Amino acid sequence: MSEVVLDGESLTPADVVAVAREDATVSVAEDAREAVRASRERVDDVLASDEAVYGVNTGFGELVDQRIPREEVETLQTNLLRSHSAGAGEELPAEAVRAMLVARVNALVKGYSGIREVVVDHLVTMLNEGVTPVVPRTGSLGASGDLAPLAHATIVLIGEDALARADLEPLTLRAKEGLALINGTQLSVGLGALLVADAERLVRAADVAGALTTEVTMSSTVPSHPAIQAARPHDGQTESAANVRRLTADSEIVESHRNCDRVQDAYSTRCLPQVHGAVRDAVAHLREAVETELNSATDNPLVFARSTVASPGEDEGTAAAATRASGTDRAAVLSGGNFHGAPLAHRLDYVAAALTDLAAVSERRVDRMLNPNTQEPHLPPFLTPDPGVRSGYMIAQYTAAALVNECRGTGRPATDNTPVSGNQEDHVSMSATSAFQARDVAERVGRVLGVELLCGAQAAEFVEDDLTPGRGTGAAFEAVRERVPPLEGDRPLAGEIETAADLVASGDLESRVSEALDEPLE
Repeated sequence: MSEVVLDGESLTPADVVAVAREDATVSVAEDAREAVRASRERVDDVLASDEAVYGVNTGFGELVDQRIPREEVETLQTNLLRSHSAGAGEELPAEAVRAMLVARVNALVKGYSGIREVVVDHLVTMLNEGVTPVVPRTGSLGASGDLAPLAHATIVLIGEDALARADLEPLTLRAKEGLALINGTQLSVGLGALLVADAERLVRAADVAGALTTEVTMSSTVPSHPAIQAARPHDGQTESAANVRRLTADSEIVESHRNCDRVQDAYSTRCLPQVHGAVRDAVAHLREAVETELNSATDNPLVFARSTVASPGEDEGTAAAATRASGTDRAAVLSGGNFHGAPLAHRLDYVAAALTDLAAVSERRVDRMLNPNTQEPHLPPFLTPDPGVRSGYMIAQYTAAALVNECRGTGRPATDNTPVSGNQEDHVSMSATSAFQARDVAERVGRVLGVELLCGAQAAEFVEDDLTPGRGTGAAFEAVRERVPPLEGDRPLAGEIETAADLVASGDLESRVSEALDEPLE
């Protein structure tokens, strides 16, 4: 994807990934530019009316009742960016800042924020020229949006050094523009968009790793039969089961034990479609919220054409609110709470917990391959040909178990409340914290899946030589073996765990498997 066109309506997580990680350029659709210009005209109209309007000529938060003289309105907006640039901690990675900026521009071009076109163009140029502000990680409460991170990201607009690199002149912010830049959920949703892409890749990789484990432990693929899924037709369950069937298609290993005496397998393989599917559904639920949020106006107040809020047929209360909000014939500036991150925060917490369960079931499959008390007779203890003298993959499972435990600790719901701003802002969401935690969990889950892939490939070394694997599982085995040789004697495994985790995170595993199947994994 070489260019992403922002129109305020159609930004996707894939678009955010393209801008944040792949340096795709950004442009603004002409219809969106017209909406920006019309919105700014409405703000100017309100300003000329001299009515007290929050965000235009009043203070902020608990200082809402402080009226700002006309000659101080521009100073108010500049001071807002300065005072709110109060974050702390380590710097956000460039991809997080770029995700936040592209999400913010898309929200601005919806035409409800009252910002000038030149401000939008400066942000677009910053993205396209690789000007990435330094933004401390900590400071957002997820209401009134991600204030501190957005302030750090946009205070560059009134500076000089960074803008000079992009051949831009520093801006003097006008009425409402400072507030429009920082009042919204764009750090939370930007991180959420990146997480959606990563989490969906993790679930597909888990299907691959789980199918390989199913095969090398001589477990049954019957639990993935379509009739079973049709009897309980959750979307995610159906998709993961279909993946297992495709991945193990044409497997002589699976066929070799189809008529064995074992009636049922352990839950970690037998319930793979149900567990992986539930995680899929959780991620899909997050995707729904992220896609809506990416294309929403999330600052406050919002600027509307009067006709849209006080048209014939509207209730008298709405019309009266519009009159009180602006007192002009053309514009209504309405105060609300679209900056509150609750719609993201709860689902981010939920996805962190779901991904933790994905790691947990993967670690249990690792144990089925290593544990001499549960593994199949063809597999040696800890997958080493000389157990006792050698420990094989014993400690790799320890690492997987430690990673699962860290996921559980990290995945405690972050959604909480600490009132701020003199108790005017008395309920906040902590959505950014939820996003950070979910991303940390996702990274650890990738490592657990890496351990399962390493063990699955090693277990495959002990399967009878004349039995061929499935098309997809065979491709997964080869992808691992191209990077990690068989474990013939004990050696340090730390680097190999990272290599296998990168095979998952980079998408290379999925690409190799999809190529072998002649179709993408679901």
